[in-house]
Amino acid sequence: MENLRNSFPEKNEKELEKISRRYFRYLCDFFLETPKTLIITRSCAIRHCKLAPEAKALFDRYNNEKKSVILVMGHFGNWEWAGNTFSLLGKQPLYVIYHPLSNSHFNGLMRKMRMRFGTRLIAMKDAYKDMVKLKDEVNVTAFIADQTPSPENAYWTRFLNQDTPVFKGPEKIARKLNYPVVYVRMERIKRGYYVISAETLFEEPNKTTEGEISEAHTRKLETDILKQPEIWLWSHRRWKHKRPESTTVQ
Repeated sequence: MENLRNSFPEKNEKELEKISRRYFRYLCDFFLETPKTLIITRSCAIRHCKLAPEAKALFDRYNNEKKSVILVMGHFGNWEWAGNTFSLLGKQPLYVIYHPLSNSHFNGLMRKMRMRFGTRLIAMKDAYKDMVKLKDEVNVTAFIADQTPSPENAYWTRFLNQDTPVFKGPEKIARKLNYPVVYVRMERIKRGYYVISAETLFEEPNKTTEGEISEAHTRKLETDILKQPEIWLWSHRRWKHKRPESTTVQ
């Protein structure tokens, strides 16, 4: 509720409580949908989480042009199902950057679930090193870019009416490798059904200025949250850090 109040100062308590109830109902669905990956059939997975034709055409074009792509998205909709759908329908291998869990049992379970349909995983600490090793392969690497970074090394901006640190990893790697940056959106059509769309933010990231990529994908996510607020991960501590005095907000 604190996150909702700070994000939507124009809404009254009744409106915020309505969003909260919808969010917790959705979160329960998410907790049931995600482990279903362990048993769901390929055809059922694609039926419940579709890749929009325009998104499929975009990724096919990059594959035909022999261009690897950096994909950015948020904790919006069922991001786990998004990876499954791309691995089932995409021509390129998909690598997902992730934080390994400290519990080895649950980490193994998450790896099994995420890799069942061919998705490959790269630990966050190895992201740039492993992506350089894979430069000769045409692939797609996905970053969930709305995680909370350390405040000193973050890009700071206004997001949902609050000073917010943004993880610089996708931008820094995109500018170094000059891979096109594509924003991915998950729209929840109805309970248990999603459509994935995609749009290119930057074809040549090495021509961008510092912070430009981070600002662009943050604005896209903010727009999506305003349209369907109940399917973003409100209960994580997105604003646990305060902006250091030496930084500026865009």
